[in-house]
Amino acid sequence: MRIGELVRRTGVRERLLRYYEEQDLLHPVRRASGYREYSEQDVGRVRNIRTLLSAGLSTATIAGVLPCMVDLGNGLAPACADLLPELYRERERISTAIDEMTATRDVLDGIIAATVPHADEVAEARVR
Repeated sequence: MRIGELVRRTGVRERLLRYYEEQDLLHPVRRASGYREYSEQDVGRVRNIRTLLSAGLSTATIAGVLPCMVDLGNGLAPACADLLPELYRERERISTAIDEMTATRDVLDGIIAATVPHADEVAEARVR
């Protein structure tokens, strides 16, 4: 498939797909005409890249992780054991970020609860 079809199927803009190629994350075949040709597997690969980026992994880390993401239909296959220390570090970083965001949300919830006007005050404010 051409890049436009990959854009349509993944929702990722052309510019980002080219960036993924520059970062050695995506490897389209080049036709004699110079057009990039993507495979069906590239759709899943782009989705995996997006997932890992949203988790906060760098493109350098993702380049090492992607070959380990082999889906056998019943889950990911164990592979790339040499990446385990880095994967554990990334997992700990993400867990810490989740804990910090949860604490921040709890503070905001407290502020919201203290700020929400009572129903009679809302009705009175609407009258004014």
